[in-house]
Amino acid sequence: MKTTLPLLTILVGSSFLPLMAELKSGPPLPHHLVKDWAQLPKGYNFGECSGVDVDKQGNVWVFNRGAWPLIQFDKTGKMLQAWSEETIRVKSAHGVRVDPDGNLWCADVKGHTLIKLSPTGRVLMVLGRTAGDNKSKDAFNEPTGFAFTSDGGFYVSDGYVNQRVIQFSKAGEYIRHWGEKGTADGQFNLVHDVVLDPQGRVYVADRTNARIQIFTPEGKFIGKWTDIGNPWGLAYAAKENAIYMADGANNRVVKLNMDGQVLGVLGSYGKVQGKFDFAHNIAVDQEGSIYVVEIKNWRVQKFAKQ
Repeated sequence: MKTTLPLLTILVGSSFLPLMAELKSGPPLPHHLVKDWAQLPKGYNFGECSGVDVDKQGNVWVFNRGAWPLIQFDKTGKMLQAWSEETIRVKSAHGVRVDPDGNLWCADVKGHTLIKLSPTGRVLMVLGRTAGDNKSKDAFNEPTGFAFTSDGGFYVSDGYVNQRVIQFSKAGEYIRHWGEKGTADGQFNLVHDVVLDPQGRVYVADRTNARIQIFTPEGKFIGKWTDIGNPWGLAYAAKENAIYMADGANNRVVKLNMDGQVLGVLGSYGKVQGKFDFAHNIAVDQEGSIYVVEIKNWRVQKFAKQ
């Protein structure tokens, strides 16, 4: 009796081929750990660290889910200021970015809001309200991050539920949005971060789909980078014309050129300094140093360029 088992085996096996693609890697990045970098005074602790960015003065801002949600350090790791839960009221910290004017933007992922603050902690703008759907112009559903144009306009990654990118003017006026849940080009499954290049192209961390998608400033799909890991956080390094990615699923940092090729990698899973556990977001300063925040290790780490 003739059997169809081999054919079935081939068909079933072939359906898994896209999932078996080899994870791209590269040489070690030329960076070394700055041990015990973040110098927290007695009585201060981080919670889960979700966001990090560097301002024009080279100071580092860390957004976390502890009693002091936003903490500023100088480049040596000395704490400059810390904002308490009374100063910045968020349900759950996620992304933080410094805009071209030096103001801080914080994404409250569970509060469905975006908060703009001055460097001294004064609230300047709040966007969002109760959770909205994919078609809403003024409501988010678990937003995650931001990217700013040179004139102060910005894009928002929105996020865990709405699966879209939204563009706003500097004044917070809605311009457009694109995306929906799915696996096709232009669709997303957990929009976790967003970053821009000097030409205004929009790079979106499509986290669960394990790819970075690229769009024109108007939201037209250009291309995608796959097999590079799971993009949780993105940072564009202007001096190097490269994108650094926090690959949270594989507990590593990946440096990519603007063609999506892996130029270098850093890190692996672990609890000791120099290792990662849920590397959530990333920032790069003017000296080329890398800052990585972690969810499960409750910390920020600095890796200086050798």
